[in-house]
Amino acid sequence: MLTEAGLDDSYCGSHLDGNSSHNIYRIRFPEADEGNGTGDVCPKWTLPWATPWRAIIVGNSLATIVESSLVTNLSPPSVVKDTSWIKPGRVSWSWWSDNDSPMNRKKLEHFIDLAAEMGWEYSLVDANWNEMPEGSIEKLVGYAGSKNVSLILWYNSGGPHNNVMIFPRDRMDDRARRRKEFKWLHQIGVSGVKVDFWQSDKQNIIRLYLDVLRDAADFHLMVNFHGCTIPRGWTRTFPHLMSMEGVRGAENYLFGKTYFKAAPWHNTILPFARNVIGPMDYTPVTFSDTQFPHCTTYGHELALSVVFESGWIHFADKVSAYENLPDAPKHFLRTVPAEWDDIHFIAGEPGKLAIIARRKGNEWFVGGISGEDVPEKIRIHLSFLAGGDYSMIFISDGKDAKSFKSVVQNVSSDETVNVTMLPRGGFVMRLAPENEK
Repeated sequence: MLTEAGLDDSYCGSHLDGNSSHNIYRIRFPEADEGNGTGDVCPKWTLPWATPWRAIIVGNSLATIVESSLVTNLSPPSVVKDTSWIKPGRVSWSWWSDNDSPMNRKKLEHFIDLAAEMGWEYSLVDANWNEMPEGSIEKLVGYAGSKNVSLILWYNSGGPHNNVMIFPRDRMDDRARRRKEFKWLHQIGVSGVKVDFWQSDKQNIIRLYLDVLRDAADFHLMVNFHGCTIPRGWTRTFPHLMSMEGVRGAENYLFGKTYFKAAPWHNTILPFARNVIGPMDYTPVTFSDTQFPHCTTYGHELALSVVFESGWIHFADKVSAYENLPDAPKHFLRTVPAEWDDIHFIAGEPGKLAIIARRKGNEWFVGGISGEDVPEKIRIHLSFLAGGDYSMIFISDGKDAKSFKSVVQNVSSDETVNVTMLPRGGFVMRLAPENEK
């Protein structure tokens, strides 16, 4: 794994030049036309001056890559002293299934109701929410609060660095306007912001990312970046940065003509690549077909809640898609955490298979996905468990791609579980100590 860490506003975000000469790859700066041509390509600073870390993660197996926290560890410690207000969680999200819903308070209330029913902590109000009548957001915050759900609001980062006319915009690029907005959000009880359309890795935009994070911390607002660069360890320095997109995720079922066919194998690459370097807002677990159909099974989609890591998990599908789930997968989505204490790579190969176990407290959650067009039979040894007996809830592909099969049984760390996946299929397990189930 080759990547970058510890980037601050003294530098730009860089990448490898895709054209190698004699097997030599060179570091390349942003392109001149990024960000509408605003900002300099080459970074400038005063001495003393240090570049970001260029990191190589190498080991005897893929476990070294998947389980690595090197990018985080190379970054500066937290600048936020009191972190008690920072709370990862699960999020209902209306935009994916209904792009106009952020302009309709009643529609948004249905997604707040879904979050309350599922025990999810948040609901996201996406682009163009400012088109609702004045006072609607305050009323929506109050409604969510009555359901024990907190709201996250979307913003356009522009600014002269983008021409995207989706609103609200021009509230994040200027410090005075940004802090005024953050103060209002804090006063009415909003918990965080999603800031989109960054368009550049130049130094001036890297500085804007970090300025947003610094100001958000002052007003106890958590942050998610979309249409953005890749993580470079910022979640250590700014622990209220819950997630970043920087990935071709489920939104591409709406726009990507070739994405849906590539999604099964693409999903099995991400745990070995993009998700290694930081939280990834893929907006997973979508069962419904939108503009383009799914090639993944329902079991595959359910497993993304474990295989992928994000401090905010945005469950992107419509209300009825979750309400109509069978009891076992619905209960699983009620209990799957958004923050983890440990990770264990079980098996896989990029583009073919990914099976990952994650621990929260004394419970282990396992997710497995296949990128292959043929059925898979896998044997999973449970040696990563501590001693004693565990109650296992096992949910896998059913008789077809749009069904589930679930079993409950007792297992121990010296046992093996046989798993059969349909083509492009998946499965999950929840393992709790028998005395704590």
